[in-house]
Amino acid sequence: MRPTRPSPQLTFPGMSEDPWATSIATPLEWRGLAVNMNGLSTLELCAGAGGQALGYEQAGFDHAALVEINKHACATLRLNRPSWNVIEGDLAQFDGRPYRGVDIISGGLPCPPFSVAGKQLGANDERNLFPEMIRLVDQIRPRAVMIENVRGILYAVFSDYRQLVAAQLKKLGYTAGWRLMNASDFGVPQLRPRVVFVGLRKEYSEHFDWPEQCLSTPKTVGETLYDLMAANGWKGAKRWRARADEIAPTVVGGSLKHGGPDLGPTRARLAWASLNVDGLGIANEAPAVDFVGMPRLTVRMVARIQGFPDDWQFSGAKTAAYRQVGNAFPPPFACAVATSLKNCLSVSRLVRVAV
Repeated sequence: MRPTRPSPQLTFPGMSEDPWATSIATPLEWRGLAVNMNGLSTLELCAGAGGQALGYEQAGFDHAALVEINKHACATLRLNRPSWNVIEGDLAQFDGRPYRGVDIISGGLPCPPFSVAGKQLGANDERNLFPEMIRLVDQIRPRAVMIENVRGILYAVFSDYRQLVAAQLKKLGYTAGWRLMNASDFGVPQLRPRVVFVGLRKEYSEHFDWPEQCLSTPKTVGETLYDLMAANGWKGAKRWRARADEIAPTVVGGSLKHGGPDLGPTRARLAWASLNVDGLGIANEAPAVDFVGMPRLTVRMVARIQGFPDDWQFSGAKTAAYRQVGNAFPPPFACAVATSLKNCLSVSRLVRVAV
């Protein structure tokens, strides 16, 4: 059975929270890092294991810096991209003024304040970093802002807070909007709804369109992971591939306070069981030749479901590595949004030159 493509989701139809609801220079240098030929650059906040940063790289952006507090995630970034300017530390202590001139501030701010699985404390949660994002926008004044978060931030309980964020950016000269999209719309073999927040300086706003979804249907879990499941010669790999005939449910990474190396709470594990996957833990390696039962996924398998390339390595022990993978923004999803922003800013340049 092939997965059914979710219908496009328009966020806040008829409301002002999504102003784009009907639409789908001379190089700078930072600390010796040259900007690419596009002349477009991003400052990444809460970079994690680099899912969003990798998507921006694939879209042709240079990274002025990547700020991340988790030591394992920082090690992952440095391991895969030694040339990236990785800054390990608390975002609240980060001074953005040396990065004036960067084109985009991007990032995946902590999700627990707005997650349905948490207490939904929102602005009152100590992990809420939207105020720090606004502070940095004020310091740096980029041409665009792009933040990823969980679907829960769209709940009615956070309506006032969303409007507050938009109002604060409006005072700084930005038009802001929120949109709910799904990773599966961009080729990721996973039902992973995520909210993308975009803020654009008013002179660029009219040129922005949300990314269009892929026309092709994403692969099933079986198609995606068959070679990894069969890596140790498991005799049941073909039969497993046939049963894992839908795209994956949302991968859950857990937080620093809660969660471990498994695929989530009871409901999530039941969804995985329907694909003949044991979600109670994460395996160290693929099933053995004579393995019997439901296999568990390895960190590498989950990383592929998240859209990471197979050569992207994760630092730390299994729990630390899995959390990095599970909390990531899928690179193909990030690349699609980054490409829309690149097109917007590039068109704006051409228009200004023509005038």
